This record gives sequence, structure tokens and C-alpha cells, in this order.
Amino acid sequence: MSESLHERVVVVTGASRRTAIGAAIARRAVADGAAVLPHTRVPHDTEQPWGADADGPHALLQELRQAGGRVEHLSADLADPAAPAAVLAAARDAFGHVDALVANHARSSGQDLEHLTATELDLSWAVNTRASLLLTQAFAAQHDDTRPGGRVLLFTSGQYHSAMPAELPYIASKAALHELTRSLAVHLMPRAITVNCIDPGPNDTGYADEEGRAAVAAANPGARWGTPTDAARLVAWLLSDEAD
Repeated sequence: MSESLHERVVVVTGASRRTAIGAAIARRAVADGAAVLPHTRVPHDTEQPWGADADGPHALLQELRQAGGRVEHLSADLADPAAPAAVLAAARDAFGHVDALVANHARSSGQDLEHLTATELDLSWAVNTRASLLLTQAFAAQHDDTRPGGRVLLFTSGQYHSAMPAELPYIASKAALHELTRSLAVHLMPRAITVNCIDPGPNDTGYADEEGRAAVAAANPGARWGTPTDAARLVAWLLSDEAD
């Protein structure tokens, strides 16, 4: 790769599954020369229909280190309001500073209007929205403004493209991140920190059935799903100096 992130330190949340976007971002950041702290939360995936990659965090760390990466790891429940600051503190303790935050994590729960619960609304907001904001706060508080490459990347979803009536807690919390991005970007730009929000589109990371896979491919002009590597390419550019 380009070594475009040489001497940079990147935190990537939501990297529990080796087939998913967070792991792909961590691989690309290491390939581009960054030191990386992947954050993971295996119990969340255990609750999901696709199941957990139980050995995923350990195996990913081994893979990244074998590729020459400087890598540390933290497992944390981002529903805990103290967890975001702990994630950034762990990265700074390991590497001395943090240059970029990729808040890729997400909580997903299939609740439509009839099955909506206050508990799930609160939990989805806590993990998807509150934690992303607190991660950004903790990142900005420790960021050295004299270093190049200050970056915050948030992740939204496709709720502004089409209706997602079966995912109300998820889309409410993801839409909030979309709308927060402009205000965070304006606030942090004087400190040479860019803020962007990414919608990676449908990514086939192991959760789709054959019918869903065919329907998404048919609706896409390119006749295919996106891949985690596609998302990682975009993240790599947004982390680079070319994205200033």
C-alpha cells in the first residue's frame, strides 16, 4: 500500500467480526502504515441472527501483527457511558497519541412500530449516537492540534435513501449521526480535524439470505453488493492527507 498513514494512530470501533467492515478498515489502516487499536464487542453479535465470530478479535490481532502492524485491542460495551473515554485512553496509553477515530460500531435490532420498546430505543441511542458523540469528545480532548491528519469518521445508514420500517431504533440513532456531522465538522475544523459521515450501503458480511442478496444486487446499477473492502478504500482516502 501507500504508507500514507505512517506514524499515524487510528482507533477503529466495531471490529469484532473478521468478515465485516471494521476488520477491513483495520487491515487497510495497518497496510497504509498506521498503528491501530481495534475495539470489539463480541456479546452484541451473539444476540444477532448471524451470530458471533467468537475468536474474531484474537485472530484479527494475530493477522494484523503478522502483517507488521503495531496493534493493541480493547473490548468494551459502548452502552456504558464511561466506555468511549476508556477506548481513547487505551489507544493513547499504547501509542502516545491518537490521530483518527473511525466510529464504525453499530447496534442493530429489528423493531417495527408495533414491537417498538423504550428499552431498545434507549439502548440503540446509547450505543449508536451517544457513544459516537462521546468518542468524538474524548478524541478531540486528547488530540494534538499540531499533528497532521486529525480525522473523525462516523457511520450512518441508508434511512435517507429508502424506508426501513423494521429497524426504527437503528435508523433513528443513525439518522441523528448524519445530522450531527455538519455541526461537529464546523466546530472541529479550526483544530485541523475533519469530520465525515459514511453510508457504506448494503454490505454482504454474512447476514443476508439468498433472496435478500439477490434483491439488493438487482436494485444496484452495478448488480452487486458492496463489500467491506469497498468501505475500507473510502475510509483510507478520508484518513489520508488528500482528504484535508
